[in-house]
Amino acid sequence: MNRFEFSVPTLFGLEGLAGDELRRLNIENVRVENGRVLFSGDETALAKANICLRTGERVLLVLADFKATSFEELFQGVYRTNLEDFIPKDGNFPVKGHCLNSQLMSVPDCQAIVKKAASKRLGEKYGVSWLPETGAKYQLQFSIMNDRVQLYLDTSGPGLHKRGYRAQGNDAPLRETLAAAMVTLTRYRGREFIWDPFCGSGTIPIEAALIAKNKAPGMYRRFSAEAFAWMDPAVWGQVRAEAKDKEFKGNYRILGSDNDPKCISLAMANARKAGLGDLITFQDGDATKMSLPASEGILICNPPYGQRMLEQKSAQRLYSDLGRHLRYANDWKKYIITSEPEFEHYFGQRATKKRKLYNGMIKCDYYMYTDNTRKKK
Repeated sequence: MNRFEFSVPTLFGLEGLAGDELRRLNIENVRVENGRVLFSGDETALAKANICLRTGERVLLVLADFKATSFEELFQGVYRTNLEDFIPKDGNFPVKGHCLNSQLMSVPDCQAIVKKAASKRLGEKYGVSWLPETGAKYQLQFSIMNDRVQLYLDTSGPGLHKRGYRAQGNDAPLRETLAAAMVTLTRYRGREFIWDPFCGSGTIPIEAALIAKNKAPGMYRRFSAEAFAWMDPAVWGQVRAEAKDKEFKGNYRILGSDNDPKCISLAMANARKAGLGDLITFQDGDATKMSLPASEGILICNPPYGQRMLEQKSAQRLYSDLGRHLRYANDWKKYIITSEPEFEHYFGQRATKKRKLYNGMIKCDYYMYTDNTRKKK
């Protein structure tokens, strides 16, 4: 099989987790950088990363890496790339990308140059003056940072956070890749009771169930590379079969609750669509009043933030009420993500540890309460 270089962009703060995942998948030459993870591999590694990664955003195949400070250098760099090895004569190859801290900063102009150079290269190699682009989609992406150009072929299609189970979300759905990262950071493996008291559309409980079962998150969705002419279709079936063989069977104690009955109905529908409806319990309940569902366990949640759904003062009152309600829940480990910088003050207890994460474009802290002897404020 051919050997390729790949780049997996991640949400900021999740690079290390994605790198650990790739190593556990026995993928080679994993390197963690800011905002992405690089690795080397063949077609099997490509399929494995797409199907099995929980915290990566997509899998990009690196086509070229060169310096460009002018449109001519950009054109020539793309033109020198062996695009015909990846894009067939009838391939549809749209272009998108971004520029940062470079002399070339006009994204539309760069898109046009990349498209023009790619079209010239492919037209000459296939001996035609016009490319029909009626076949499968081969999405080209470019990144120009500090005058360095990287040209990619997107192998994923829709982002990897789109697992296929969420028909629709609530007002502020949590990205699936972030939810998976939050669960991973609790070290949950399916043995403990895990409870999300602000479950919304059910993303955290569903990702927890996927982790407990060791179920590949991309098992039942499709990827762009499945239509690539140069990829062996049998690879995808083989990787899916291997992932299926590694799933666990068991009964898990996973609870999602919310004070909005519409959210509960939506969460139940999403869990059923994920094939996990029998593993997760959902119920109506006010997080600041309902009884603890077990004597000990893991509480994990994404409560409303002031800048998202509630006015800031309402969110702060909610944090205070939640802190008072959980004040003596000493046998519960608590993991809470929020953008409120004074969360510990309102919650009434200092976190054992904090970790910076991003919920979309919102900078957040992930407060981890794992030392129940820690002094309350």
